[in-house]
Amino acid sequence: MMVLNPGDVSFVFLCTILVFLMTPGLALFYGGMVRKRNVLSIMMQSFAAIGVVTVIWVLFGYSLAFGPDHGHLIGSFDWTALKGVGLSPNPDYAPTIPHLLFFLFQLMFAIITPAVISGATAERMRFPAFILFIIFWSTFVYIPLAHWVWGVGGWLRNLGVMDFAGGSVVEMASGVSGLVAAFVVGKRLKVGYEWNIPHHMPNVLFGGGLLWFGWFGFNAGGAMGANGVAVLALATTQIAGAAGMIGWSLVEWLHRRQITVFGAVSGIIAALVAITPAAGYVSTSSSLLIGFIAGGVCYLAVSVLKAKLGYDDALDVFGIHGIGGTWGTIATGIFADLSLNPQGKNGLINGGGIHPILIQLLAVVATYLFTGIMTFLILKAIAIFTPLRATDDEQVNGLDLTQHRETAYPDFELSESISI
Repeated sequence: MMVLNPGDVSFVFLCTILVFLMTPGLALFYGGMVRKRNVLSIMMQSFAAIGVVTVIWVLFGYSLAFGPDHGHLIGSFDWTALKGVGLSPNPDYAPTIPHLLFFLFQLMFAIITPAVISGATAERMRFPAFILFIIFWSTFVYIPLAHWVWGVGGWLRNLGVMDFAGGSVVEMASGVSGLVAAFVVGKRLKVGYEWNIPHHMPNVLFGGGLLWFGWFGFNAGGAMGANGVAVLALATTQIAGAAGMIGWSLVEWLHRRQITVFGAVSGIIAALVAITPAAGYVSTSSSLLIGFIAGGVCYLAVSVLKAKLGYDDALDVFGIHGIGGTWGTIATGIFADLSLNPQGKNGLINGGGIHPILIQLLAVVATYLFTGIMTFLILKAIAIFTPLRATDDEQVNGLDLTQHRETAYPDFELSESISI
């Protein structure tokens, strides 16, 4: 008979709240990065994800992602409208906490993922199109991918893919989808001196700090209980984040002879992304290396790769989440240590051979292909019914006014700050 563990319940309850806080934190983070006339529009997209995805997850999303398996590709409708998802534990996912609490924890991941994608098309995607995108992307991309990796019977889970807290399901999925969306929607209109300059760095720092704070719940909560693996994930998250800040700053100094505040916080986020799939599988020393490399690699992706390829990923969703998640997923296959987590396996450096890396690479390829193709098709389908991109006039006047008829800064005189 399964018995609720009060310590585990309290711990996962806290982690769930922390992960929820990440989405308002992301709204502040993104809101500080855009220009003054687009602050509310990008923040609203994060809050819209909270409302839309919650309803989807209750009605059918959770059931299709985690319900009884069909063909190793999708769940079932057995738990539609949370039928059977109550206060008793589910032995397959979390045997010491209420099934309803596990649902809530997974809901927070489903919410923040499409919110992250919004950064790639910031300042030019129309709000009606984004709402449709959330609905269809969550249904046809996030839900199947979550089942493949985390659902009992999912084909990637059956192959032994290690994704502790969302390297493929959240990070790579949002990064690759953001890249495709940036190409499909097109580049922003360049408006005056404001081009590509974060308008409010204190909000970027505050939002980034909330993301780091919430990431402890994001990663440690994956242990589904107050145990040693949770402590390991907590430690690796902190260590990687700190190392990422140093790695990004070092490469930025070598490349540009400067260390920016924006770069430092970006390095933290890049490393937190990278440690996400590995958090409960690798040692603290490995997390130091994973985070440090993530900071440097993601800096190069944002500052060099994006310029060479010429795409307008406004808030660097692919450069940080896509590249960081890819490195972290592969690194898990290199550094995983079975002695730290019996649910994992030994990676390359711990005697596991090349097989774990090949499995992780398969997850990378599958995630890139599936999310990339599906995102392209979804956006093209939406474009049939409503324009994806704001007009030039709408971009000049700002999406806050043209999409929501509101302004973040009422005393901000548009005519004094814009020149085309």
